[in-house]
Amino acid sequence: MEKAYKLLGKQQEISNKKAKELIDRGLVYVGDKKVKIARAELPDDTRFRVEDVADVKILYEDENIVAINKPAQVDSYDIQDAIEGAELLHRLDRDTSGVLLLGRNRDFINDVIEEFKARRVKKEYVAWVEGVIYEDIEIEAPILTIKKGKAFSRIDELRGKSAYTKVKPLEIQGKKSKVSIEIKTGRTHQIRVHLASIGHPVVGDEQYGSRTQSRRILLHSAKMAIFSYAFEAPEPRDILRYK
Repeated sequence: MEKAYKLLGKQQEISNKKAKELIDRGLVYVGDKKVKIARAELPDDTRFRVEDVADVKILYEDENIVAINKPAQVDSYDIQDAIEGAELLHRLDRDTSGVLLLGRNRDFINDVIEEFKARRVKKEYVAWVEGVIYEDIEIEAPILTIKKGKAFSRIDELRGKSAYTKVKPLEIQGKKSKVSIEIKTGRTHQIRVHLASIGHPVVGDEQYGSRTQSRRILLHSAKMAIFSYAFEAPEPRDILRYK
Protein backbone atom coordinates (compact mmCIF):
# COMPACT_ATOMS: atom_id res chain seq x y z
CA MET A 1 0.00 0.00 0.00
CA GLU A 2 1.15 3.53 -0.76
CA LYS A 3 -0.26 7.06 -0.62
CA ALA A 4 -2.20 7.97 -3.77
CA TYR A 5 -0.13 11.03 -4.65
CA LYS A 6 3.14 9.09 -4.35
CA LEU A 7 1.86 6.29 -6.59
CA LEU A 8 0.62 8.84 -9.12
CA GLY A 9 3.95 10.66 -9.06
CA LYS A 10 5.80 7.45 -9.88
CA GLN A 11 3.39 6.44 -12.67
CA GLN A 12 3.33 9.87 -14.32
CA GLU A 13 7.02 10.57 -13.59
CA ILE A 14 6.15 13.87 -11.93
CA SER A 15 6.94 15.35 -8.52
CA ASN A 16 4.85 14.42 -5.49
CA LYS A 17 3.81 18.08 -5.25
CA LYS A 18 2.49 18.06 -8.83
CA ALA A 19 0.74 14.73 -8.25
CA LYS A 20 -0.99 16.04 -5.13
CA GLU A 21 -2.07 19.16 -7.03
CA LEU A 22 -3.67 17.04 -9.78
CA ILE A 23 -5.63 15.05 -7.18
CA ASP A 24 -6.70 18.20 -5.32
CA ARG A 25 -7.96 19.66 -8.61
CA GLY A 26 -10.18 16.62 -9.16
CA LEU A 27 -8.39 15.45 -12.29
CA VAL A 28 -7.34 11.95 -11.18
CA TYR A 29 -9.47 8.81 -11.50
CA VAL A 30 -9.23 5.11 -10.82
CA GLY A 31 -11.63 3.60 -13.32
CA ASP A 32 -14.68 5.88 -13.18
CA LYS A 33 -14.13 6.95 -9.57
CA LYS A 34 -12.44 10.25 -8.74
CA VAL A 35 -9.52 10.10 -6.33
CA LYS A 36 -10.53 12.61 -3.65
CA ILE A 37 -7.87 12.18 -0.95
CA ALA A 38 -4.25 12.59 -1.99
CA ARG A 39 -2.99 10.79 1.12
CA ALA A 40 -5.36 7.84 0.82
CA GLU A 41 -3.59 4.48 0.96
CA LEU A 42 -4.02 2.51 -2.28
CA PRO A 43 -2.63 -0.81 -3.57
CA ASP A 44 0.73 -0.55 -5.33
CA ASP A 45 -0.76 -1.84 -8.61
CA THR A 46 -3.45 0.89 -8.79
CA ARG A 47 -3.68 2.40 -12.27
CA PHE A 48 -4.63 6.07 -12.55
CA ARG A 49 -6.24 8.10 -15.30
CA VAL A 50 -5.58 11.85 -15.44
CA GLU A 51 -8.15 14.09 -17.15
CA ASP A 52 -6.97 16.68 -19.65
CA VAL A 53 -7.87 20.33 -19.01
CA ALA A 54 -9.13 22.46 -21.89
CA ASP A 55 -7.12 25.51 -22.93
CA VAL A 56 -7.92 28.96 -21.58
CA LYS A 57 -9.36 31.04 -24.43
CA ILE A 58 -9.65 34.82 -24.72
CA LEU A 59 -13.13 35.83 -25.89
CA TYR A 60 -12.34 39.56 -26.14
CA GLU A 61 -9.83 42.14 -24.91
CA ASP A 62 -9.23 45.88 -25.12
CA GLU A 63 -7.61 48.57 -22.97
CA ASN A 64 -10.26 48.13 -20.25
CA ILE A 65 -11.29 44.50 -20.07
CA VAL A 66 -10.31 40.91 -20.82
CA ALA A 67 -13.05 38.29 -21.22
CA ILE A 68 -11.95 34.68 -20.76
CA ASN A 69 -13.67 31.39 -21.49
CA LYS A 70 -12.47 29.61 -18.34
CA PRO A 71 -12.24 25.82 -18.49
CA ALA A 72 -13.42 23.76 -15.55
CA GLN A 73 -10.67 22.63 -13.14
CA VAL A 74 -8.71 25.89 -13.54
CA ASP A 75 -8.45 28.35 -10.65
CA SER A 76 -9.55 31.93 -11.40
CA TYR A 77 -6.47 33.32 -9.65
CA ASP A 78 -4.16 31.24 -11.83
CA ILE A 79 -5.70 32.96 -14.86
CA GLN A 80 -5.18 36.36 -13.24
CA ASP A 81 -1.52 35.50 -12.62
CA ALA A 82 -1.08 34.47 -16.26
CA ILE A 83 -2.44 37.71 -17.74
CA GLU A 84 -0.03 40.56 -17.09
CA GLY A 85 -1.57 43.80 -15.88
CA ALA A 86 -5.06 42.35 -15.40
CA GLU A 87 -7.11 41.96 -12.22
CA LEU A 88 -10.12 39.73 -11.59
CA LEU A 89 -13.45 41.58 -11.67
CA HIS A 90 -15.20 38.57 -10.12
CA ARG A 91 -14.39 34.91 -9.49
CA LEU A 92 -15.66 31.53 -10.63
CA ASP A 93 -15.31 28.37 -8.56
CA ARG A 94 -12.63 25.99 -9.84
CA ASP A 95 -15.23 23.54 -11.21
CA THR A 96 -17.29 26.25 -12.94
CA SER A 97 -16.55 26.94 -16.61
CA GLY A 98 -17.42 29.93 -18.76
CA VAL A 99 -17.18 33.72 -18.88
CA LEU A 100 -14.61 35.23 -16.52
CA LEU A 101 -13.82 38.96 -16.61
CA LEU A 102 -10.63 40.83 -15.73
CA GLY A 103 -9.98 44.58 -15.71
CA ARG A 104 -6.93 46.33 -17.13
CA ASN A 105 -6.99 49.78 -15.49
CA ARG A 106 -7.89 51.07 -12.04
CA ASP A 107 -10.56 53.58 -13.11
CA PHE A 108 -12.43 50.92 -15.07
CA ILE A 109 -12.08 48.37 -12.26
CA ASN A 110 -13.53 50.87 -9.76
CA ASP A 111 -16.46 51.58 -12.10
CA VAL A 112 -17.13 47.84 -12.40
CA ILE A 113 -17.11 47.45 -8.61
CA GLU A 114 -19.88 50.06 -8.43
CA GLU A 115 -21.87 48.23 -11.14
CA PHE A 116 -21.69 45.01 -9.15
CA LYS A 117 -22.77 46.83 -5.99
CA ALA A 118 -25.73 48.36 -7.85
CA ARG A 119 -26.65 44.91 -9.22
CA ARG A 120 -26.53 46.14 -12.81
CA VAL A 121 -24.24 43.37 -14.09
CA LYS A 122 -26.19 40.71 -15.99
CA LYS A 123 -25.09 37.15 -15.23
CA GLU A 124 -26.60 34.04 -16.77
CA TYR A 125 -25.52 30.49 -16.02
CA VAL A 126 -26.49 27.04 -17.29
CA ALA A 127 -26.46 23.94 -15.10
CA TRP A 128 -27.63 20.36 -14.86
CA VAL A 129 -29.45 19.71 -11.59
CA GLU A 130 -30.87 16.75 -9.71
CA GLY A 131 -34.59 16.13 -10.16
CA VAL A 132 -37.17 17.48 -12.57
CA ILE A 133 -37.94 21.20 -12.86
CA TYR A 134 -41.00 22.01 -14.97
CA GLU A 135 -41.52 25.72 -14.31
CA ASP A 136 -39.70 28.96 -13.52
CA ILE A 137 -38.60 29.35 -9.91
CA GLU A 138 -37.48 32.49 -8.07
CA ILE A 139 -35.40 32.05 -4.93
CA GLU A 140 -34.88 34.89 -2.46
CA ALA A 141 -33.21 33.33 0.54
CA PRO A 142 -30.42 35.07 2.50
CA ILE A 143 -27.03 33.34 2.47
CA LEU A 144 -24.44 33.14 5.23
CA THR A 145 -20.90 32.15 4.23
CA ILE A 146 -18.42 30.57 6.62
CA LYS A 147 -14.84 30.96 5.38
CA LYS A 148 -12.90 28.99 7.96
CA GLY A 149 -10.93 26.50 5.90
CA LYS A 150 -12.94 25.45 2.84
CA ALA A 151 -15.70 28.01 2.20
CA PHE A 152 -19.22 26.81 2.94
CA SER A 153 -22.49 28.70 2.60
CA ARG A 154 -25.98 28.06 3.91
CA ILE A 155 -29.40 29.67 4.07
CA ASP A 156 -29.65 31.78 7.23
CA GLU A 157 -32.73 33.98 7.65
CA LEU A 158 -31.22 35.91 10.57
CA ARG A 159 -27.57 36.46 9.67
CA GLY A 160 -27.48 35.85 5.93
CA LYS A 161 -27.07 38.47 3.20
CA SER A 162 -29.81 38.98 0.62
CA ALA A 163 -29.55 36.85 -2.52
CA TYR A 164 -31.72 36.44 -5.61
CA THR A 165 -31.69 33.58 -8.12
CA LYS A 166 -34.11 32.90 -10.98
CA VAL A 167 -34.24 29.42 -12.49
CA LYS A 168 -35.79 28.48 -15.86
CA PRO A 169 -36.09 24.91 -17.17
CA LEU A 170 -34.45 24.17 -20.53
CA GLU A 171 -34.40 20.40 -20.90
CA ILE A 172 -35.18 17.20 -18.99
CA GLN A 173 -33.15 13.99 -19.21
CA GLY A 174 -34.55 11.23 -17.01
CA LYS A 175 -34.37 12.55 -13.45
CA LYS A 176 -32.04 15.43 -14.32
CA SER A 177 -32.92 18.92 -15.55
CA LYS A 178 -30.93 21.44 -17.55
CA VAL A 179 -31.70 24.95 -16.35
CA SER A 180 -30.86 28.55 -17.11
CA ILE A 181 -30.00 30.62 -14.04
CA GLU A 182 -29.98 34.38 -13.60
CA ILE A 183 -28.47 35.93 -10.49
CA LYS A 184 -28.57 39.55 -9.36
CA THR A 185 -26.30 39.08 -6.35
CA GLY A 186 -23.02 37.19 -6.15
CA ARG A 187 -22.83 35.46 -2.79
CA THR A 188 -20.29 32.68 -2.33
CA HIS A 189 -21.71 29.46 -3.84
CA GLN A 190 -25.04 31.27 -4.31
CA ILE A 191 -26.36 29.18 -7.20
CA ARG A 192 -25.26 25.93 -5.59
CA VAL A 193 -26.79 26.79 -2.20
CA HIS A 194 -30.06 28.13 -3.60
CA LEU A 195 -30.61 25.13 -5.87
CA ALA A 196 -29.79 22.72 -3.05
CA SER A 197 -32.24 24.57 -0.79
CA ILE A 198 -35.15 23.69 -3.10
CA GLY A 199 -34.10 20.06 -3.46
CA HIS A 200 -32.30 20.39 -6.80
CA PRO A 201 -28.53 20.45 -6.14
CA VAL A 202 -26.22 20.90 -9.13
CA VAL A 203 -25.13 17.53 -10.53
CA GLY A 204 -21.75 16.57 -9.10
CA ASP A 205 -21.94 19.06 -6.22
CA GLU A 206 -21.39 16.64 -3.36
CA GLN A 207 -20.68 19.50 -0.95
CA TYR A 208 -24.31 20.60 -1.25
CA GLY A 209 -26.07 17.28 -1.54
CA SER A 210 -25.70 15.85 -5.05
CA ARG A 211 -25.47 12.07 -5.03
CA THR A 212 -24.51 11.78 -8.69
CA GLN A 213 -20.90 11.02 -9.58
CA SER A 214 -19.57 13.54 -12.09
CA ARG A 215 -16.18 14.66 -13.33
CA ARG A 216 -17.06 18.13 -12.05
CA ILE A 217 -19.91 20.30 -10.81
CA LEU A 218 -22.02 20.85 -13.94
CA LEU A 219 -22.26 24.64 -13.80
CA HIS A 220 -21.32 27.03 -16.63
CA SER A 221 -21.14 30.83 -16.75
CA ALA A 222 -22.84 31.30 -20.12
CA LYS A 223 -23.32 35.07 -20.49
CA MET A 224 -22.25 38.31 -18.84
CA ALA A 225 -23.06 41.91 -19.75
CA ILE A 226 -21.70 45.11 -18.22
CA PHE A 227 -21.83 48.67 -19.56
CA SER A 228 -21.81 48.27 -23.36
CA TYR A 229 -19.99 44.93 -23.21
CA ALA A 230 -21.70 41.56 -23.67
CA PHE A 231 -19.93 38.20 -23.66
CA GLU A 232 -21.00 34.62 -24.23
CA ALA A 233 -19.04 31.39 -23.69
CA PRO A 234 -20.12 28.34 -25.72
CA GLU A 235 -21.33 25.43 -23.62
CA PRO A 236 -18.71 22.71 -23.16
CA ARG A 237 -19.64 19.16 -24.09
CA ASP A 238 -20.64 18.08 -20.57
CA ILE A 239 -23.09 21.01 -20.30
CA LEU A 240 -24.39 20.85 -23.85
CA ARG A 241 -25.60 17.30 -23.40
CA TYR A 242 -25.89 15.31 -20.17
CA LYS A 243 -24.09 11.95 -20.44
